[in-house]
Amino acid sequence: MLTRRHIRVKVMQSLYAFNQSQNDNLATEEKFLIKSMEEMYDLFLLQLSLITEIRQNAETFLEKSQQKHLATSEDKDPNRKFLNNRVFTLLNEHEGLQEALENRKINHWKMDDEYVAIIWNELRQSDMYERYMETRESSFKEDKDFIIRIFKDIIAPNEKLYEYLEDKKLTWLDDLPLVNTAILKMLQKLKDQPGHSFNLPKLFKSEDDKEFAKELFRKTYLNDEMLADEMLGKTPNWDKDRIAEIDMLLIKMAICEFLKFPSIPVKVTINEYLELAKEYSTPKSSIFINGVLDKLSKEYAENGKLNKIGRGLM
Repeated sequence: MLTRRHIRVKVMQSLYAFNQSQNDNLATEEKFLIKSMEEMYDLFLLQLSLITEIRQNAETFLEKSQQKHLATSEDKDPNRKFLNNRVFTLLNEHEGLQEALENRKINHWKMDDEYVAIIWNELRQSDMYERYMETRESSFKEDKDFIIRIFKDIIAPNEKLYEYLEDKKLTWLDDLPLVNTAILKMLQKLKDQPGHSFNLPKLFKSEDDKEFAKELFRKTYLNDEMLADEMLGKTPNWDKDRIAEIDMLLIKMAICEFLKFPSIPVKVTINEYLELAKEYSTPKSSIFINGVLDKLSKEYAENGKLNKIGRGLM
């Protein structure tokens, strides 16, 4: 689930928080980094569980309709097509998912069910729901396509939900696009086959990625003075105090990758940090950072400081 770019974002955020706090306990801050990445998986489970909670809300709505004093024929014999959607069954019966929700205590929607109601009401009044409910039977493909549309068109862009997640954990806003993409990919792979059980995506694609996060954090922090010295003379038109703090941090992380991570190509490092600068720093930051990193990488290549392993890594 976590891409190398998002890992870099997490490291950047942790280093920035570390510098702001003026804390000198590296082990504590490293735990904070790992925790912030683990919490991203909580968000994944939270968003996924929202899908099945909508079904529960819909069932409660149907039961109340049947109990009305002046119930209509539709109330008495309701169309249960939505409730019988087979994607709900796959999610509810997946032991790994249910175990993860229980172990991580992901029960937010039980306590804050008004947000589930908001999503259900928006769905119930939508044209897509009306078209879906025109019949009482459906194929698995129709069921799956409908759940995917609900997620893409109603859940993912919902402003109230966005505000709720922001209040719960500020870092979740950066995680949300990646989490939502992971959920959509998982939904698209669902199959209606005997014995089929979908695989929950893992937080880290490999142990190497987890180690990369810890090593990038540790090596950037422990080599801070050396990395700052590497920038001397490379920003002649900029006083140190005029350089945005995020820019300084991104440049240090990139230099650290140049010098301390032999397997990462120089071009990959430069491109990744330019993208982070565009998203997290000032409008001109990417131009400034590109100039510094381009100059440094050429100098390192000339004097043999780039200890890169493998072809095409220079």
